[in-house]
Amino acid sequence: MPGTLSSDRPAEGVLRLRFAHEAKRGALDHAILDGIAEAVSGAQADCILLTGEGRWFSSGYDIGDIPDDVFAVEAEKLVAHPFTSALEALDATDIPTVCEINGPAIGGGLELALACDLRVASDDVSFGMPPAKLGLVYSHTGIRRFIDAVGAPRTRELFLVGRRIDAPTALAWGLVNEICEHARLGQAALEWSAELAGNAPLSVRGNKRVIRELLAAEGGLDETTEAELIALREECFASEDMLEGVRAFAEKRPPKWQGK
Repeated sequence: MPGTLSSDRPAEGVLRLRFAHEAKRGALDHAILDGIAEAVSGAQADCILLTGEGRWFSSGYDIGDIPDDVFAVEAEKLVAHPFTSALEALDATDIPTVCEINGPAIGGGLELALACDLRVASDDVSFGMPPAKLGLVYSHTGIRRFIDAVGAPRTRELFLVGRRIDAPTALAWGLVNEICEHARLGQAALEWSAELAGNAPLSVRGNKRVIRELLAAEGGLDETTEAELIALREECFASEDMLEGVRAFAEKRPPKWQGK
């Protein structure tokens, strides 16, 4: 069954988007990602609140069940189009965004959270980037997002070591803005959202654009280097190691790397 996306208006000026894919630990599929891109792009609101449903926020891309013979094409297709479109919609909107992290945020799920302006998390959740455990070369735009949020040393720790971190560590690193008891999470996220929605819209939207443009100016690459990094990422989807990494993760066994 595909994931779902629902919306409501929990406070004046606040549009809440809630995605659900409980059977797959909040895995991001075409239905969820296309829904987020469409909803954010067409939103009429003073703040957007994004959250998951159930025990997980998101375990990342929904690539675990893709058959081996089409894995390279289908996995790259999911990441290259709907995931990128959802992130670009969140990046491009002038509306301030808050992410309520209700459960573990892993891989693409964590990057989706980072695409929001502010993040509030339950104090019992974990965070992680597993590319090193899966054989995945992450996108340069995605890694730039982490460097902007937590700096290069912490980004290296996340991507090269691949360990999970707990909520207090995420708060200390700057991955999230606030942590609170799970029972209070929804109220805390709504308080952030309502406060943002009540601020001067010209100021909030204008300052958000200034921040966005300054970060973009710092992260530019020349065309040749960018093309090389994109090719490096595309090649990893066809590698034997990535297929082995994803299968080993799903089967809860150590991967057998071949370096190809």
